[in-house]
Amino acid sequence: MTHKNINLQNGQVNYTVSGKGNPVVLIHGFAEDSNVWKHQREQLAANYLLIIPDLPGSGASAMIPDMSMEGMAACVKKIIDQELPYVNNPGPADPLPVVIGHSMGGYITLALVEKHAGILAGFGLFHSSAFPDNEEKKTTRRRSIEFIQTHGSYEFIRQSAPNLFTEQTRMENNGLVEEMIIDYGNFNAAALIAYYEAMMQRPNRTAVLQSFGKPVLFIIGKQDKAIPFDDSMKQCHLPQVAAVHILENAAHMGMWEEKEKSSQALLSFLQYTQQFNLRQ
Repeated sequence: MTHKNINLQNGQVNYTVSGKGNPVVLIHGFAEDSNVWKHQREQLAANYLLIIPDLPGSGASAMIPDMSMEGMAACVKKIIDQELPYVNNPGPADPLPVVIGHSMGGYITLALVEKHAGILAGFGLFHSSAFPDNEEKKTTRRRSIEFIQTHGSYEFIRQSAPNLFTEQTRMENNGLVEEMIIDYGNFNAAALIAYYEAMMQRPNRTAVLQSFGKPVLFIIGKQDKAIPFDDSMKQCHLPQVAAVHILENAAHMGMWEEKEKSSQALLSFLQYTQQFNLRQ
């Protein structure tokens, strides 16, 4: 695994590259970093060129002036351009990347697809949604911002992390919850607030799902409270070509709670996407 970086808007943004083959970009979610994909990294890198950024404000990456979904999508595009300079004018043998976004990473993926659909072979929403926040969700986010401002990021992560897992996980494998608190308890509070503000401002991007003519993946947690199951299912019929995987025993952290099924869902989609694009 190679560590690399780009300079964007006076800030350094870091990412890793591993494996070889058709390119895949994995975008982590809110209050996470690239290491959230640790259970999938090795298996995917065995057959694919894996590019995994630390989003601005996450992990080893600095915040940038434009922390909107669109601003962070532009950052991901810069990384893709650096690693795959052919994407803007590809030849017949140049494989286009597949981008998979978890939660907030899915919102960023949609913003990327909205502007640069032609550079992608496919994309996926992993516990994510093209729908905008409703007023109830915005109110919850504002309360979370107030909590972070008052109590700091550690207390916020400590209180919010359990809600990302199923009740069964909390009872039988609470070590996963503790692992998340340890990994992300010292998260940059200013970045968390910037993410919340950006998520509240993001538009409805269901039209992106409808207009994209290549494969779209949905990985859905049956017990997800952050992106409820019923809401997730409402978007699955929108793409022209869709693959849907339901993780029965996962909430919002399927890549940890059902890591093998998550990896297999990703591999299956990547193989299908490769075949789909070869037929075009």
